[in-house]
Amino acid sequence: MLNDLPVQAEDALLALIGLYRDDPRKTKIDLGVGMYRDDLGKTVIMRAVKEAERRLWEAQDSKAYVGPEGDLVFTELLAREVLGAGWSATNVTGVQTPGGSGALRLAAELLAYQGPRTIWVGTPSWPNHKGIFGASGLNVKTHPYFDPRTQTVLLEEMLAALNGASPCDAVLLHASCHNPSGAALADDDWNAIASVVAQRGLIPLIDSAYQGFGRGVDGDREGLQTILAACPEALVAVSCSKSFALYRERTGAIFVSSDSSDKSAKAGGVLASLARVNYSMPPAHGAEVVRTILADEELRADWVTELESMRLRLIQIRRALASTLSGRVPSMAAIAQQEGMFSLLPLSAEQVMTLRHGDGIYMPESGRINIAGLRLDQVDELGGKLLRHLAQH
Repeated sequence: MLNDLPVQAEDALLALIGLYRDDPRKTKIDLGVGMYRDDLGKTVIMRAVKEAERRLWEAQDSKAYVGPEGDLVFTELLAREVLGAGWSATNVTGVQTPGGSGALRLAAELLAYQGPRTIWVGTPSWPNHKGIFGASGLNVKTHPYFDPRTQTVLLEEMLAALNGASPCDAVLLHASCHNPSGAALADDDWNAIASVVAQRGLIPLIDSAYQGFGRGVDGDREGLQTILAACPEALVAVSCSKSFALYRERTGAIFVSSDSSDKSAKAGGVLASLARVNYSMPPAHGAEVVRTILADEELRADWVTELESMRLRLIQIRRALASTLSGRVPSMAAIAQQEGMFSLLPLSAEQVMTLRHGDGIYMPESGRINIAGLRLDQVDELGGKLLRHLAQH
């Protein structure tokens, strides 16, 4: 059997970690894997996380299994944070998952549970979206979303494509801080998308992975709420990796919203059964940390404060980079208005490799850069190197 296994291509994004690490140049810049780093280049542990872990260390008295549904208090508190104060516990059910990827996988398997189904994914999107959906048995179709050359959202093209979708098709939507473009949707854009999705009878799958990094904790849920208000059924996949800086703890959840408590209960049962045959039950520690933070008023306030400081730092870097680039490439002014950790530059794979080998600038071949991997004192140097290539477009 093993002799006949195909050789799998290495994940190019994850390979950047090793390539950057092994580069001896002191001037190298890591704009690759999406983790938030501070002004010292460190991925820090948030203050509220440290305090929650201290409390758990002192009080925890068991390492017993948590069950396929995971930590029920965690999912209840996280639903309130992600969906907002008006969420209905009777019409929403949630299951804890191993990270946001686990949430997307369970969501995809739920969509495919009753037979083949199509899901519409905007281009570009996080590369693993298509991989997860395809491996779960979904038929993946794409629609335009973002033009790197003009740095604009292709809303009309997106709506035209979704108007051609069949009833009960699914559509992937990014709740905020679009990965990889950072391009934000205005309120009117969300209303237009919600209208088409509702009229066509589509099932939205909303990926919420960066709450707090765009317009703040409250602002980043507004588009999601617009979709939920318009659609009788929806799925929301949540990652705590970025918002709580819990990358390695693999903490997430999948929520199902419906127009009836009976439907939600059935969906919850199917999700639990899918979890059982996938990974049996999720890891406990990250969920216990998030639960401890969200259940304590002071800890939650400190978490929000630190998350807001991270958001404001990203805005400062965005404005500085946009100012450096836009004098010669006007479209790059859009970087200042984009949100979250990422922007997508109009660079070819060849140009990306030239920047990597010649200048020690590390990014995926798509041209996606992790703004959160950049220090403010690196902006001018990076801008000069990027302009040699961006000005060609």
